Amino acid sequence: MGTEPGTAARRGAFVAVAVALFCVQVDFFALNLALPGIARDVDVSDSAAQWTLSAYMLAIGCFFIIGGRVGDVFGRRKALLGGLALFVIGSVGCALAPGLVVLVAARVVQGVGAGFVFPVSVSVISNTFTEEHRARALGAVFGVANIGTAWGPFVGGGFTQGPGWRWIFWLLAPLSALSLVIAVFFVPDSRDPTAPRQLDLIGCLTVVCALAALTLAVERGSAWGWDHTRTLTLFGVAVLAGFLFVRRENRIRHPLVDPKLFRNIPYVLVTAMGSVANMGYAVTVFVATLYLQGVRGLSPLMAGVVFLAPAVVVALSGPLGAGLAPRMRATAVMALAGAVAGTGMIGLTLVTAWWLYVPVFAWCGLGLGLGWTFSSVATQQVVPAARAGEASGVLLTFLVTLGAIALAAAASAITAMTPEVPAAAAYDAILRFGGFVILSASVVVMAVRHQLVRLGKLPPLSMRAPWPPPASRVP
Repeated sequence: MGTEPGTAARRGAFVAVAVALFCVQVDFFALNLALPGIARDVDVSDSAAQWTLSAYMLAIGCFFIIGGRVGDVFGRRKALLGGLALFVIGSVGCALAPGLVVLVAARVVQGVGAGFVFPVSVSVISNTFTEEHRARALGAVFGVANIGTAWGPFVGGGFTQGPGWRWIFWLLAPLSALSLVIAVFFVPDSRDPTAPRQLDLIGCLTVVCALAALTLAVERGSAWGWDHTRTLTLFGVAVLAGFLFVRRENRIRHPLVDPKLFRNIPYVLVTAMGSVANMGYAVTVFVATLYLQGVRGLSPLMAGVVFLAPAVVVALSGPLGAGLAPRMRATAVMALAGAVAGTGMIGLTLVTAWWLYVPVFAWCGLGLGLGWTFSSVATQQVVPAARAGEASGVLLTFLVTLGAIALAAAASAITAMTPEVPAAAAYDAILRFGGFVILSASVVVMAVRHQLVRLGKLPPLSMRAPWPPPASRVP
């Protein structure tokens, strides 16, 4: 790993990464409200304009694993700079796009860049800061990134109603360019010293095919029909390509994703809990948006004001997780986040008065935000820093892919239920089911953890307890 970077390098790397992730999060959440304006401006249908979202989701979901591993193998500084350069080029291309085809192509470039930036940013922080300060730095970075999550809808809606949707990208282009310039001067390089400088290209091809087919089927399945030939064919391709990828990774000497990663039980527990939390986050935001505007009759602007409460606590969840990291084991923090999120989702179905709805919504946002944010911090605590990019890329792939699947499932379930029951009842049923799933996942995580602690395979919850235990206590 070399000598520890100096204070200037650490601060510069922190700023570069924080600004980069802020831009990625704004971009991720801004365009939904801009779709009607895009459709009018480039003279296409709303369904066609949806490809600006689908193309981005395809690209970013497919390149998380590749981006993380490229950083580990060839150098994280190079991978971060390359990802940021693509993101800047894609943002400028979106702002200047004369029509839908160019806009979608530019969104793909943006998505590929973001697919490199996010996992590599996490591994840059993990390898720039010492273990003592790593959790706090990651928590602060995700705190800044989550401000982008909160700002995204306001940026998208505000620019679309004001100067135009292109200004979303004119905002992102200089900000991401600033991050690139800072990274050039301050981000130190690091890589996995045990990995040869070669990449499993067949593994890259199969995982991209699997994730692209799955993401496209989930994104477009409701429009095409879940039993449509195109949807079923894409699911079939995803299964076949996924099988070939797993088979390939288990047979080659230097895999894209080391199968040993999935024998790391704390990593598996954190990834599973983080994925469930992000699924809950996607569903809750979707259902709450429908409820506030369709049942409560709020305007998009007033609905956005209500969303400020959970948005603020989601932004604070990064620093909160960093504060909990030295006091609680990673899996315990994840289970706690699930308990808060699950009770919050169920609580939203039980309250109607504004003076209760808003704080319950904030409580729900705290648990969901802590769950998906801290999962990125937690993975860096339970895997070697040399493979931080790979671990982060796999985690983010699960988060985004399963979040999209949960969102599609919720939309389909609401569509199926609304002819028989009122819309409000359908929304409540979805939230109750999601809350029950997250609470159950928290119980399972803690039960598995307790059993492994009893067997001496995991450290106890107390950070003060000696570990590893005396040999006489290990079976």
